[in-house]
Amino acid sequence: MQLVVARIGRAHGIKGEVTVEVRTDEPELRLAPGAVLTTDPASTGPLTIETGRVHSGRLLLRFEGVTDRTAAEALRNTLLIAEVDPDELPEEEDEYYDHQLIDLDVVTEDGVAVGRITEISHLPSQDLFIVERPDGSEVMIPFVGEIVTEIDLEEQKAVIAPPPGLIDDRAEIAASRDES
Repeated sequence: MQLVVARIGRAHGIKGEVTVEVRTDEPELRLAPGAVLTTDPASTGPLTIETGRVHSGRLLLRFEGVTDRTAAEALRNTLLIAEVDPDELPEEEDEYYDHQLIDLDVVTEDGVAVGRITEISHLPSQDLFIVERPDGSEVMIPFVGEIVTEIDLEEQKAVIAPPPGLIDDRAEIAASRDES
């Protein structure tokens, strides 16, 4: 199974290093020197990581054969894809790979069907489940412990405790002043 583990950003310096936007919880495993990664677009790869280091909070990588700024800049916006065993599980108990969550049924704690997870959106502050409802509409559910109370891979379901207004139109509106 193939997983996107990073996106190449801009060139850094003149010796072929690039910044990368990390898209894996295990960069030390997936983006280590010697790792061979396929790419999207495929014409830019495969790429073998020669070196990696953190500079000012950003991961910098250098690939074999990429020796100058021009070559590094040509890789900008390329997705780096790692081959992962589909049976491999994340190290932490409450971590999941996207492929484990896609197609899970989403139900409320009282058993009401909400829909099916069709996509995971990774945002800087949190991840979102994009859930397709039975009527074809979509709802976004933040993947946070207060809302997603259980992931059951055996039963292929995600159990949620949605706050009012998240999946329905019954939002609680607090008045700014008392109405007399």
